[in-house]
Amino acid sequence: MLLERQDINAAGTRFAVFQLVGSAPASAPELVWAHGWAHSHLSLLPLAEAMRARADSRLVDLPGFGASPLPPGPWGTEDYADAMAEWLHSLPARRRVWVGHSFGCRVGLRLAARHPDSVAALFLIAAAGLPPRRSFATRVKRLPRQLAFRMMRATTPEGPMRDRLRERYGSADYRAAGAMRPVLVKVVNEDQSEVARRIRMPVVLVHGEADTESPPEIATRLHALIPGSRLHLLHGFDHLSIIEDGRHQVAHLLGELLESLR
Repeated sequence: MLLERQDINAAGTRFAVFQLVGSAPASAPELVWAHGWAHSHLSLLPLAEAMRARADSRLVDLPGFGASPLPPGPWGTEDYADAMAEWLHSLPARRRVWVGHSFGCRVGLRLAARHPDSVAALFLIAAAGLPPRRSFATRVKRLPRQLAFRMMRATTPEGPMRDRLRERYGSADYRAAGAMRPVLVKVVNEDQSEVARRIRMPVVLVHGEADTESPPEIATRLHALIPGSRLHLLHGFDHLSIIEDGRHQVAHLLGELLESLR
């Protein structure tokens, strides 16, 4: 396997793209892979390898992850989508499918709505992009921690003490985000309901039934919002195992999408 790295400058930022050339005919759509939060192209490389006989691939390290430096500011998914669109428009004309996992799905939704000529279809794995609807029991369980955080935050001025407070009460992603925290806060507070309604291209949603990070109800709502979309719920897989142990099932569904685009 030979991965060719390219360093791209677009929309005021720089990011790395890794090209994987397979044995597919030149007429086949090309796959553009976008990883989840805190990951890189490496998390999706086994899936891309599984598709080598059917499609060439370009795997992106989104700005702030993997081999790509930080974005120039607290980017939202619109900024990521605009950078991806500028890069994609610079490539030779070819049908392309955006394959996203989690955070990569957030960017893909924006890309399809803002730049519909950039890609021919979306294939979204463990999609995020909508605020989760938590059960009453879950909300009750989380309430004491939320109230404690709010009360302590109200009496703690900005500075090291408040930073430590955020560290204590923030999510695992927040604690590990470092310089990317402003981006994380902005992204997780986005509601892409209206974005999803504007999408007019083939969209396939693949979600693990055991996913607790991005619950299946998010995929169900996205399916209802995106006209003509298809939803596949895979039994026994969670947020990460769906791209690991479940990659053969995911690759089969992606192959079906490629066939439908012929």
